[in-house]
Amino acid sequence: MKKYTSASAYKNDRQSVVTIGTFDGVHRGHKAILKRLVETAEKENLDSVVLTFFPHPRMVLQQDDELKLINTIEERTQLLEQTGLGHLVIHPFTHAFSRLTALEYVRDILVNSLKAKKIIIGYDHRFGRNRTANIENLKEFGITYGFEVEEISAKEIDDVAVSSTKIRKALGRGDLETANNYLGYNFMITGEVVRGKAIGRTINYPTANLKLKEKYKLIPKNGVYVVQSILNGIKFFGITSIGTNPTVGGMEKTIETYLLDFNDDLYGKDITIEFLKFIREEETFESIERLRQEIEKDEKFAKDYLENRE
Repeated sequence: MKKYTSASAYKNDRQSVVTIGTFDGVHRGHKAILKRLVETAEKENLDSVVLTFFPHPRMVLQQDDELKLINTIEERTQLLEQTGLGHLVIHPFTHAFSRLTALEYVRDILVNSLKAKKIIIGYDHRFGRNRTANIENLKEFGITYGFEVEEISAKEIDDVAVSSTKIRKALGRGDLETANNYLGYNFMITGEVVRGKAIGRTINYPTANLKLKEKYKLIPKNGVYVVQSILNGIKFFGITSIGTNPTVGGMEKTIETYLLDFNDDLYGKDITIEFLKFIREEETFESIERLRQEIEKDEKFAKDYLENRE
């Protein structure tokens, strides 16, 4: 898959079949649409292109700092690459871009830049300044500019929307089984291991304290989870605690992971944690010793879960 940082950076003389969307989660619903895109490209001898936007329009137009996405743009890129897609165009979403008329958007972006011969799009797709144009307008432009529009049905679009909503809600309540089932892979977070208070070391449970780079990344509900991570090509399992560390008077939310049977120094490294199972809610214990005893139980739960899972 070739990646481009804007539509103007896409340099390709071959005609294409294009689909457009945020594709947050790149979940099972998205993959059904992407499979159709790739198969259409092969059948009609076209290049498959996904046009997506970053930052998310709501971050720009509404300055929505509370918006949380299932994937970072890096995760989205990696997941889209696994679908067999030929070309990914991540176009910067700006105020100026949002002011393009429907004609300018179709002519300059879809036709002149992306060489669209066919566009696979949802029945409810809106585009152009103030999102005033719809799929019927797009079909009219297709007659003018020589491209075909294939409509994604209401049911398929509904499946995508429902899946995204259910994934977010499931993560919000710690229901990894539902979230991961809809995603088709394990929900993940990636961050840099930074130094924390090192309290875990004092009770023989040293943790990797993860600092996320993207504020818009969705984080599951506070609590303790069974997780896995691949380090130096080897899969390790562990337990991750999300919360404020109330037992030691913590105030800021942290993400701390204790990896089973792992002793290497991870400070300064980026690691990805995949979430497998919710263990328990975040709790406040009367002492550090009680906290240690509870982590011991968490470790046993994780080992039992992993043994039964295999």
